[in-house]
Amino acid sequence: MTDLNDYFNPVSIDPPGFESLAGQAGFVHNITVHTESTSLRDPGKYKIAILGVPEGRNSPGTGTMKGPDSIRRELYRLARIPGKSKIIDLGNMKQGTTFNDTIAGLNDILVFLLSENVFPVIIGGSSALVTAIDRTMTQLKKKYSLLSVDSRIDFIGDRKEFDSFSYLNSILQNHKSTFDHFINIGYQTHLNDQQVINRFLRRKSELVRTGDARKAIHLTEPLFRDSDVAVFDISSVRQSDAPGTISPSPNGFYGEEICLLARYAGISDNLKIFGLFDVDPDLDVRNQTSGLAAQIVWFFLEGFSQKQYETPVLNDYHSGRFIRYHVRVTDLDDDLIFVKSNLTDRWWMEMPSGNDVNHYIACSHDDYLKANRNEVPERWVRGAERLKP
Repeated sequence: MTDLNDYFNPVSIDPPGFESLAGQAGFVHNITVHTESTSLRDPGKYKIAILGVPEGRNSPGTGTMKGPDSIRRELYRLARIPGKSKIIDLGNMKQGTTFNDTIAGLNDILVFLLSENVFPVIIGGSSALVTAIDRTMTQLKKKYSLLSVDSRIDFIGDRKEFDSFSYLNSILQNHKSTFDHFINIGYQTHLNDQQVINRFLRRKSELVRTGDARKAIHLTEPLFRDSDVAVFDISSVRQSDAPGTISPSPNGFYGEEICLLARYAGISDNLKIFGLFDVDPDLDVRNQTSGLAAQIVWFFLEGFSQKQYETPVLNDYHSGRFIRYHVRVTDLDDDLIFVKSNLTDRWWMEMPSGNDVNHYIACSHDDYLKANRNEVPERWVRGAERLKP
């Protein structure tokens, strides 16, 4: 049996110089924290585990190894999470002798937590750590969709050694990987190789430019609902809001937008792992980036506390929880079937398959309206392509 005490150092950060929240109102007062005097026991009784991974190797931004504690200090100053989700802060993972040792250790931890039905929230460290997530999903034999909120698609065509700018190289080159689908929200055309963009479009990946996402940010929510893993690179936020990263950009998401995206990730009932990467305190200004990163984690946790597990019961025609709408579209042989939740107002498209098991593609009310205008929604087209044998 895995003993997490062998993998983690206890939380050890300086207390804040002042308290802006009284008594039990603070974040730290409704979670369990692994400290020198409190060892890790029975982690399976928790819903969420926060784990810092202070690893800056395989990244040009070596200062990212300081990210977990810098973010944690700011997180502990925020308000408590509403609801009754049991949260534990495992502390910081012990760094391996080599980067590959860290990847192997993180893989062990993730496999153990998922087997105990504990949701891992990873605070990096650099995004090169995503390779451990791929190894975990592959070991669990789980075909998975990876959603990246990032200004860059982290793939470099001619690079053999992967790093935080090319971790997708490692995933795509691993023929045993169960990686199935890639989604990017927030890429900026001027920061990416057009050949890389074309390569991922040929793979039927879903790529959403920053401007398109900001124009109708609510339309990104279904993308999170259909994802198994969500990773946020802090460089997806504009430099004025998050200067503390090795690759800042004057353009990107505003702070409140990235927090909304994190909340969408939190309410997804399909998501298995969440990660936040590439905060570099050495490049920060008055802890501005660490403060925003802490709020990203907070909004994820707040969304998680409001989660409604609807996907597993979409096939239940008699629950009374859903309404099904049949829409006739001229170009299709069969009706489009839209499913709406009476509880959350979320929408799905029902996709029949040859084995009498329906698949459901998360969508928006806008897709339903588009079908009523006799247009085939793009999400239906992409979903049908992915489900082809």
